[in-house]
Amino acid sequence: MPKSVVVIPCYQEEMRLEHEAIDVLCARDISVLLVDDGSSDGTLALLRRIEARAPDKISVLPLSPNRGKAEAVRLGMLDALARGASQVGFADADMATPASEMVRLVRALEESPALIAVMGSRIARAGAHIDRKPSRHYLGRVFSTLASLVLAHPFYDTQCGAKVFRAGAALSEAVASPFSSRWAFDVELIGRLLTGPDPVPFEAFLELPLVDWQDVGGSKLNVLDKLRSTYELGKIARALAVRRAQARQGD
Repeated sequence: MPKSVVVIPCYQEEMRLEHEAIDVLCARDISVLLVDDGSSDGTLALLRRIEARAPDKISVLPLSPNRGKAEAVRLGMLDALARGASQVGFADADMATPASEMVRLVRALEESPALIAVMGSRIARAGAHIDRKPSRHYLGRVFSTLASLVLAHPFYDTQCGAKVFRAGAALSEAVASPFSSRWAFDVELIGRLLTGPDPVPFEAFLELPLVDWQDVGGSKLNVLDKLRSTYELGKIARALAVRRAQARQGD
């Protein structure tokens, strides 16, 4: 297995999974771990066919029953770490963040030993093509502001589904137990890294502005789910407060 692995959680993705994106990642010496999250359609069979095209670079992790995206990502990351990956990232099955951008994130982490995490950031600006619905953008800005308060650090875009992390004790500890949040697990993962037994400094995180990102139709995350994720920030704040208290007691 190459040193860099991208986990792609898949649920009912038989008709939406971007095959070409997986080929692009594999061509750049990046392994892909496809996690079937208890799909009831033909997703698992599709993933097995994709795996057969390049079994040295593509693997499938079937889960049953459905666990939810947070747990699918966490178990995928654990599986990749257990196989010896030195970098583990995740991307959405719709590849709203194109494969070329995932490659940029992976390379940025490879080239910067001081970094622990590189995260895609959807910043609309000259020279970039960020196609995002206005309603999702403004809801995202509110969420990110609240998330930054919970994390006690100014992150611009915690919810972009494209992130890569360096393997190590901090990451292994951060994904060792299930997330308390189903919808805002990205924030919880970042928070665990910041507040672990060996806290990762804020300076070891990099938000890399994306050049290309497209709002793909058919998303399983609706407005109600977004409101739930905002509600979950309170739960995450309490969990992180406990971790910070435990860290102070260990000093």
